[in-house]
Amino acid sequence: MSVPLAYNLRNLFARKVSTTLTALGIGLVSWVFIFTLALAGGFQSALQKTGSHENAIVVRSGSTAELTSIIPREAAAAIESQPEIARAPDGTPLATHELVVLWNLERKNGTSTNVVVRGVTPKSFALRPRIRLVEGRMFRPGLEEVVVGRLANARIAHLAVGDRIKLAGRAWSVVGVFDAQGTSFDSEIWGDVELFMPVFDRPVYQSVTFRLDDPSHFGAIQKRLESDPRMSVQVKHEDDFYAAQSATLAGLLRGLGLFVTLIMALGAVFGALNTMYAAVGARAKEIGTLLALGFSRGAILTSFLIESVLLATLGGLLGCLLALPVNGITTSTTNFASFSEIAFRFEVTPSMLLSGMIFAAVMGALGGWFPSRNAARRVIVEALRQA
Repeated sequence: MSVPLAYNLRNLFARKVSTTLTALGIGLVSWVFIFTLALAGGFQSALQKTGSHENAIVVRSGSTAELTSIIPREAAAAIESQPEIARAPDGTPLATHELVVLWNLERKNGTSTNVVVRGVTPKSFALRPRIRLVEGRMFRPGLEEVVVGRLANARIAHLAVGDRIKLAGRAWSVVGVFDAQGTSFDSEIWGDVELFMPVFDRPVYQSVTFRLDDPSHFGAIQKRLESDPRMSVQVKHEDDFYAAQSATLAGLLRGLGLFVTLIMALGAVFGALNTMYAAVGARAKEIGTLLALGFSRGAILTSFLIESVLLATLGGLLGCLLALPVNGITTSTTNFASFSEIAFRFEVTPSMLLSGMIFAAVMGALGGWFPSRNAARRVIVEALRQA
């Protein structure tokens, strides 16, 4: 026979102060746990969404980022002439060759950071249809004009439409702001690749991106290009290429966050332990009465363990409520693959909230096990004699 759940709920609300303090402690730990997941998840999502599975990207063999890649003009032309590449409405290959450099710029808060400056072609926008201009106009090829990502516009100084920014010793006019839907492109500055190359003294491209006319042709073009000894390149799906760049930092963020969370969780478990020990001591006669009425020791243990988990679940629910306002907040970090700043939004997902609740319940179970076992081991006569 099991102890009614109403008994545990009544006792939780009867000890309002200790219940509240313990729930707050567990809630704080749960919030830190969800915060860490949201931080790592937001960064990873920004890079994973950057590329499209419909596009393929070509970089130098062994390069993990565009910054370390070299694609000579001749190789780029050979890549763009492949028959599997889709055609634009004008009949030309739907492909783009791009240049990527880092430039140190001032943030609006007065500090400085490395920003990706990308040389692009008109096909760069056709290959990424999710990117749209939200302010101003597009830069004109051959002129010292740039467009900037929305998050770069919000965080970096002198990137408003109409401003002039100094790059490679020249002043460039900011003529537009584009929205890249929260991807890493939102943190970049884009301009004419053919003008950027002499200005930044870069005679080569960093990557070639193209759309396949049929997704099933990816294996064939990948094998042909990677086996060509004149090129020494690797071909990947664009989304896979950018997703790989997020793995190291996302793992590090989760690892550090979990380490801090576990230290805090230890304190929360001790809080639950003390609360439940106090509850067992204060309800000695009740425990004796339950045993005398025929409730088994297993039922007593289960009842107190459930009570501890319920207490922790309240804390977990509080942690979830505290975490919800974090969703959508913009922050930034350094992308280890390119050593540039990438701005991204915290993403609090239902699975993260569920993980926070489960983590809280586990803390409650750990904190309640020994007090629950102590309650189940009470001798009926001794329990009834206690005041």
